[in-house]
Amino acid sequence: MAEDVERQEMATLRELLDEAAAGRGRVAMVTGAIATGKSALLYGLAEHAGDHGAVPLTATGSPAESALPFGVLSQLLLGARMSEDNRATVASLLREGARGAAGPGDDVDVLIVDALCTVLLELAERHPLLVVVDDLQHADRASQLCLSHLARRIAYAPVMLAVTVRDPHALGGLHAEMLRQPHCRAVRLAHLSAAEVTRLAAGEAGAGQAARWHELTGGNRLLVDALLEDHRIGDGRGERYAEAVLACLHRAGEAAPGVARALAVLGEAGPVARLLGANEAATAKEVLALTRAGLLDGGRFRDEAARSAVLAGLDDGERVGLHLRAAELTYHDGAPAPVVAGHLLRAGDASRLWALPILEEAAAQALRDDGVESAIEYLKLALRSCPDERRRAGIATTLVRARWRIDPGTPAGQLGELTEALRRGHLSGGDAVTLAKALLWHGHAADARSVLGHLRKLDELDELDREAVAEVAAAHAWFRSSCPPFLADLPELSDEQAGGAAYSLSADRRTEAVGALVRALTQGPLPETATTAERILRGSRLDEMTLDTVESALLALTYTGRADLAAPWCDSFVAEAASRRAPGRQARLSAIRAEIGLRRGDPAAAAADARLALELIPPDSWGVAVGGPLGSLLLAGAAMGRYEECLPPVTRPVPEAMLETRFGLHYLYGKGRFHLAAGQARQALRDLRLCGELMGEWQLDSAEFIAWRLDAAQALIALGETDEARLLVEEQLARAAGSRRVQGMALRVLAATAEKRHRVMLLRQSAELLRDGGDTYELARSMTGLAEAYHAVGEFRRAAVMGRRARVLAHECQAGALSRALPDGAWEAGEAGARPVLSDAERRVASLAADGYSNREISAKLFITVSTVEQHLTRVYRKLSVTRRADLPETLSAQQL
Repeated sequence: MAEDVERQEMATLRELLDEAAAGRGRVAMVTGAIATGKSALLYGLAEHAGDHGAVPLTATGSPAESALPFGVLSQLLLGARMSEDNRATVASLLREGARGAAGPGDDVDVLIVDALCTVLLELAERHPLLVVVDDLQHADRASQLCLSHLARRIAYAPVMLAVTVRDPHALGGLHAEMLRQPHCRAVRLAHLSAAEVTRLAAGEAGAGQAARWHELTGGNRLLVDALLEDHRIGDGRGERYAEAVLACLHRAGEAAPGVARALAVLGEAGPVARLLGANEAATAKEVLALTRAGLLDGGRFRDEAARSAVLAGLDDGERVGLHLRAAELTYHDGAPAPVVAGHLLRAGDASRLWALPILEEAAAQALRDDGVESAIEYLKLALRSCPDERRRAGIATTLVRARWRIDPGTPAGQLGELTEALRRGHLSGGDAVTLAKALLWHGHAADARSVLGHLRKLDELDELDREAVAEVAAAHAWFRSSCPPFLADLPELSDEQAGGAAYSLSADRRTEAVGALVRALTQGPLPETATTAERILRGSRLDEMTLDTVESALLALTYTGRADLAAPWCDSFVAEAASRRAPGRQARLSAIRAEIGLRRGDPAAAAADARLALELIPPDSWGVAVGGPLGSLLLAGAAMGRYEECLPPVTRPVPEAMLETRFGLHYLYGKGRFHLAAGQARQALRDLRLCGELMGEWQLDSAEFIAWRLDAAQALIALGETDEARLLVEEQLARAAGSRRVQGMALRVLAATAEKRHRVMLLRQSAELLRDGGDTYELARSMTGLAEAYHAVGEFRRAAVMGRRARVLAHECQAGALSRALPDGAWEAGEAGARPVLSDAERRVASLAADGYSNREISAKLFITVSTVEQHLTRVYRKLSVTRRADLPETLSAQQL
């Protein structure tokens, strides 16, 4: 269709040329915005002038030559074929006319104008003429007068005058004078329509892409062609497009590039004229021209790539100057802080008195709107430009918080500066709490204690403002739930201060959420704790001020045995963090979701969430909190029987300070269970006992948090210490009030210490409790034990049924270790003496154990490690439903093998 339009316009001009060649002179004035194809149309006509029996004479107007009298006419006449005498006459007339019109106010000699037009008319007597002048608006005044004079005289001469004009108003009265001639025809060109761009791009791009190109270019033919060329070489909107943008600006006139640069700097229609120190009306005219050219829409560049191309043409000094001037203008005009701050940032200069508050305000707004990267850049510039040390400390603290949201490992370099600011007395109380938590996160326990000690030195916190007191109050609860050993280093609050600590709704909710977590960890599952946590979550939004609130409320729900309620809340917050491009928050919430997955009996999902957390935040950036996702990964790997995959987390160095935090407890528990599942009972017992000692010392011994006694009891059973194991289980049962899940787990372990005739009853109770508790994995373990117990007492049919159910559950939660212990056909009905099949290695170890050999003696006889002996015996005990050597059947005796 674009080609069809061009043919129609060309056909019109050719028709006019035919009429002129027949002696009826014609004038064609071709108008249109930049890059509508005006020049190409006229020069195409000139190339075909011979087909119509005409001789073409061409000239082009230029801003550089607009002050040269008769410059355009010289191009026309001196390019014509004529005798030497006529050429000399023409040259003389041009020189004389140029001398007479040399000054800007000089009149043009009409006799010379007439004589030059007569020369053209005499040439036309020998053969028809096609006189083409491109960009008539840039022609000198004398040439314009000559062409106007010629237009009036060719009505009955074999001459066609064809001119292009981008802006007819630039011709003044000449435009109207020419158009009023009856033999003058106006030909108006427009940009390509969307349909024409689609036709032009046929075979190159789809309709959707072509529509997008029209939107980006406004149909500007030069830009469309450039996009097509970039598309062919796979360069998107690349070098050719940028060149086409600059070419359009060059064609638009002298003032256009400056206006375009100002618009590119401002990013939108703004105080362009004031930025350039130019006339408002003239600037508006240039903006209109650029809009008509398809570069602008509503005062903005249609495409960011076009704006970038214009900005790339600025040198550093010019760019800085324009942005500084733009910052001043937008500031005094009351523009939003991010607009002003953006100009300051691009200029790299915040030396104005008003600049620092603007940057801080813009950073605060960006943090609220999830523009963390922008906030960081604003704060970095503010920090470089701030001369006041106390204010620098506040800015640096905000910068630490902002960087923390992306990667908690990045603020480490700022902590030394903040510590020095605290020493000098330039850090506020609330910021000091933030610094202490950041230092502890990175494992600098001694430095964290030093910071908290500085707060204690203040005179009963009288030097702290209300906000700082609220931060200290929240810190008390946070350290109580996460880092209890540091509580002694915190300053104490009076009852009056503690009662009035909240300075905002968000601070109050944060303190309440952390308080709920403390109750869950210290008092166990309480209905009112879960109710409080849910209420807090219903009113929370995931921003930089509420992440601690959300985390604490989710964990409070989880540790009160309501992982079923915590799961959907956690899912929604994880999705929100992902959509808002907040990897730090997404990682921390994914670590919590891993804990929830474990308590719901879904180790595969827990492992995936733990790995995601460690990918979003590298392990080195997790600091002491790395124990959370690492512990979950170990627990999940142990349940799934994927021991090799868990070796890196087990062997990975962790911060020493982690063992002074709740995250260290989670890591020790995961490590202990992993060692137990791998058959390393003694190592497991060491980890689990240390975990239990710390929980007791810190008074965080909640069964729903970590039921460490049960796993320690299993380790003791594997080591033959059944009586001690029973005591631990009974103690755990006494502490498990309100937690059906932990009670069910405890009864399963208790069954392993009981006589065979009591095991079925205990395991049935265990399974019943775990069905209500919602932990699929633990239910599968209890049902596996129940199948073994039924088989041990000769109830083979029930054993087979229970074994099949256990196998389905084990498969459902991807518990590989359980699945391997539940092969198809296990405990199927058979003879009373039928027993689960032992491997050759297990039978050799079991036979020696049945003969009374110790683990070390078996190790020496079979040339395997003591640890391997323990692993084999653990599996044998489980398969044969026994708890000690004395219970091994005599049929395993080596003499009978």
